[in-house]
Amino acid sequence: MKQELKEIVEPIVRWYQKQEKILPWKQDKEPYHVWVSEIMLQQTRIEAVKKYYTRFMKTLPTIQDLANVSEEKLLKLWEGLGYYSRARNLKKAAIQIEENYKGKMPTSYAELLKLSGIGEYTAGAIASISYQEKVPAVDGNVLRVISRVLASKEDVLLPETKKEITKKLSEIMPEEAGDFNEGLMELGEKICIPNTIPLCEKCPIQPFCIANKENLTNEIPVRIKKQKRRIEEKTVFIVKNKDEIAIRKREKTGILANLYEFPNVIRRSSRGEDSRNFKKLEYTI
Repeated sequence: MKQELKEIVEPIVRWYQKQEKILPWKQDKEPYHVWVSEIMLQQTRIEAVKKYYTRFMKTLPTIQDLANVSEEKLLKLWEGLGYYSRARNLKKAAIQIEENYKGKMPTSYAELLKLSGIGEYTAGAIASISYQEKVPAVDGNVLRVISRVLASKEDVLLPETKKEITKKLSEIMPEEAGDFNEGLMELGEKICIPNTIPLCEKCPIQPFCIANKENLTNEIPVRIKKQKRRIEEKTVFIVKNKDEIAIRKREKTGILANLYEFPNVIRRSSRGEDSRNFKKLEYTI
């Protein structure tokens, strides 16, 4: 199987090198730019990231700027992207870089993993794209592409599956490691797409894809459904004083830490219930 998988390397690299690099973070391979873009792209659509990335880089063009920015200003820049711990970890890592690496991004996968908020995928992306280190960067797109190429029925949500695919890719990484990793990711974004019919006729590795040959692309990748999300019912209060509206700051820890919200209580009110039935609410204007 190793030899079969190795056959996808050259077609993917050549295909990726022919693609237009129109996204703002694709204009260079500066590690700071790669790092910020990869963090923003986690759990967020490419189109949504464009304006955030441009504004972020205009405001915080260097690692030093990121390390010194106030949390309030940082969260304002991030407002709307969600998963705010990503932004906080960026600042933490920037401080680590200032203190431990003389303000320069670490140049190896192993050192990058030591930074706050940087896991195996992000470290692999930075190390391969910016430094051409021969390490994989396995995200959901890559898991889908490789699962289809191998016609693997393993659950891609399991850590064991990701670990095995990472191992297989580690064995075939080319000198052009960054282009190969980005090619795999872009293939998953544009062609080997999820939740619909993939564009197999446009795929540069169609001849090597077992799922395509065996008509299994609608069954792969296998994803065992997670448990349903817990729904939390709240009563939210809009407290106005002329043109002012009351808000309060959330706790320092937990979901949406330190962000502002309307006063609320974890309880669902009944229609017409008097707000005086609720405990006193603390708020600021």
